[in-house]
Amino acid sequence: MEIVAQRKDKVVYRDGDKLVKLFDETYSKSDILNEAINQARVAETGLNIPRFREVTVIGGRSAIVMDYIEGKTFSDLFREYPEKIKELLQQFVSIQRDIHSRKHLLLTKYIDKLKMKILGCELDASTRYDFSMRLDAMRRHTHVLHGDFIPSNVILAGDGVPYIVDWSHASQGNATADATKTYLLLHLAGADDFAEEYADEFCRQSQGATTRAYMREWIPLIAAAQLPRASDPARRQMLLKWTEEED
Repeated sequence: MEIVAQRKDKVVYRDGDKLVKLFDETYSKSDILNEAINQARVAETGLNIPRFREVTVIGGRSAIVMDYIEGKTFSDLFREYPEKIKELLQQFVSIQRDIHSRKHLLLTKYIDKLKMKILGCELDASTRYDFSMRLDAMRRHTHVLHGDFIPSNVILAGDGVPYIVDWSHASQGNATADATKTYLLLHLAGADDFAEEYADEFCRQSQGATTRAYMREWIPLIAAAQLPRASDPARRQMLLKWTEEED
């Protein structure tokens, strides 16, 4: 078996034609089942994602089993083909916009997720209330949102077909919010220039539906929702700075 990724609370490994995501005992059972349900629901929209096989127990630990997709992630491609950055970025954004073109009304509403996380963050009560009111004023949409759309979560298979992986944060809602989260995640990863190029390309492909000004409205809200899970001091400082962004 080959370890594909390892985090403090889970290990992802390949077992032949299967990919196994193995969680440790501290991982919430409801979160594991929710991730499996998300993947099953997203598959019903017709998007190219790894085929879900089962939720099981391996060595006393819960696991999600799915098809293993042979190919290269967009992280690999951006690194290996710097001369094709523009072309690859256009394809990367096009894949995200294809996600946003789908709907599944049983997915959790993204605004509800944001509200819950903001209520649990460290910001003062007045700011949390203000952010909650801002969320209520945002346009309500029902697009499928990935919630963690970064280059390492898109695999280009050998036949050229892109597959989107890791649907643990999937929801339904406003496409601009999903793009804004990608923008912030790229900055948090230190890819500042690429993040700006990404945002410009997403706005261009949206043909006016998303603007940089509209993304700025989402930045403080999404940054605040990220605070409860941010343990790294530098990451926390960046998020706190973004919560102070003016519309």
